[in-house]
Amino acid sequence: MTLNVESLYAEHRQFLWGLCYRMTGNAADADDAVQDTFVQAMQRPPRRTDDPLRPWLVKVAVNRSRDVLRRRRRREYIGPWLPSPVDTGDDSAPPSHEPVVDGARTLEGRYDLLESVSFAFLLALERLTPTQRAVLLLRDVFDYSVKETADALDISAANVKTTHHRARRLMSAYDGAPQVPTARAQASTQAALTLFLRCLEQHDVAGVEALLAEDVRTTTDGGGEFVAARKTIVGRDAVAKFYLRIAAGAVGSQIRFTLMNGLPAIVADVPSPAPPQAPRYVLQVEIDRRGRISHVYIVSATRKLTAVS
Repeated sequence: MTLNVESLYAEHRQFLWGLCYRMTGNAADADDAVQDTFVQAMQRPPRRTDDPLRPWLVKVAVNRSRDVLRRRRRREYIGPWLPSPVDTGDDSAPPSHEPVVDGARTLEGRYDLLESVSFAFLLALERLTPTQRAVLLLRDVFDYSVKETADALDISAANVKTTHHRARRLMSAYDGAPQVPTARAQASTQAALTLFLRCLEQHDVAGVEALLAEDVRTTTDGGGEFVAARKTIVGRDAVAKFYLRIAAGAVGSQIRFTLMNGLPAIVADVPSPAPPQAPRYVLQVEIDRRGRISHVYIVSATRKLTAVS
């Protein structure tokens, strides 16, 4: 039986992309992994094409994603590594890259689909080995059974259980302070981000500092391509000075608000940037329980912005 790859692509691409993005934390890598999966379906299809093909596609896609993670960890990355931002749309329509599972947008897993694309969650996953990451995602986000997970990864059920236990233990710090993008969290983040930008525009030093938690952190990812802090900056005074300097050099930038990775963010386009200044960047913030900004992220590396329209 000949595979209808075009039909397979239409049916399974969205799910596979969502899985590969969570596996790699990078939209461009997810694109490549999904493309490689369907290339293999054309060139070396499974022996039994009359069986359901999603399990086989998932196995190939997860293996491609694990290879990406292994290669990435062998290479030296300039500065901090951050996930690539992805547009998660609004509540009126499903996000263009969000997986659909059995006709539904959400599952009953330990982590829901939107939470599992948040920066906080994706960064927590970086502590896991590629196999631990695959097991945790399949079991706790996509609701795979132990057997389904074992089949997808070509490991024993006992190995799945052991790996899953270790992965959950490594996620304990995140689980103690999860960043769940509820409607309330989105509204609070939007308010804090809007006021933060207003204070920066007005060069209101006191206003900026009042919005920041005492132990606020900022992490910037220019990928060695554009100017960025080589280490995470910590502390209210240091973070405030850093962003006040950025604001002074970004006059005239076109800024728009959007939902990225489940939370409000801004996309900034800088007119006529002077190298090594980035022509575009995405800025996201996390807030603490008191509504103060606890972490600011900036991603400007070109390959990290492929999913930003």
